[in-house]
Amino acid sequence: MFKVLKSEIKNCEMRNLRGLMSKIQNIAGGFIAAIRTLTVLPVPGREAERQADSLYFFPLVGEILGGLVLLLAWPIAVKLGWGWGAACAGTIVLTALTRMLHIDGLSDTVDACLASTDRARRLEIMKDPHIGSFGTAAVTADLLCKVVAMERLISTAHWSWLLLPLILSRTIMVLLAVTLPYARIEGGKAGPFVKEGRQVHFYVAWVLAVLLCFLHAGITGIFVVLAALALGLLNILWMKRAFAGVTGDLLGFAGETTECFLYFLLAMAAGCL
Repeated sequence: MFKVLKSEIKNCEMRNLRGLMSKIQNIAGGFIAAIRTLTVLPVPGREAERQADSLYFFPLVGEILGGLVLLLAWPIAVKLGWGWGAACAGTIVLTALTRMLHIDGLSDTVDACLASTDRARRLEIMKDPHIGSFGTAAVTADLLCKVVAMERLISTAHWSWLLLPLILSRTIMVLLAVTLPYARIEGGKAGPFVKEGRQVHFYVAWVLAVLLCFLHAGITGIFVVLAALALGLLNILWMKRAFAGVTGDLLGFAGETTECFLYFLLAMAAGCL
């Protein structure tokens, strides 16, 4: 009897251990999937079974990107004394590390919205790989805004503020993914993130984003979080009306516009704080 009981306890412990290991592997897989989804950074390992589990780590990917931007911009600005060069380099490396995925979403969305008012036609235009004049203008304005804002933050030595827009722009993507339905009936690359996204993904990502922003900027970081949330809610209202949902391009659009808006907001505040 004691041998049977001991065997059952051992089997139970083994099941619990396997369950724990499976959870750890899924967490690690979510982090790997987030990096591979949002960047070109090569990471070894197996992704999580559900792509949506990568949403937990979107703010952390923004933190990593911000760290890499700082790693490049700081020596150019401090050692060479060239703030504009540091801002340009930071913008270029950020664009390269994200393989211009979000910028593509920005250009496609602007092209579609300014070319037609019909929902189906807009979705069709967004699938076109070519970029129009509207999209070109939007991308130019976006990159120009980032360079100018980064230079302002660098020249005023607000180095840690460079990370906030990168963290929060990716958190807003999580908000949209778990709140809105997928707009394309035929599906798409972003479909699994939207269809499998749950509120818990946003809650965890949001708490992580708040902690990171407070760590980098204190109470200012909290105000920036609230500004990002307000912008995210406006995006939800607009996308519901204009597209009845969200797509991968719209997630990229929201990420780029949030990033650009927050950089400009922080640049304006840098002279006062």
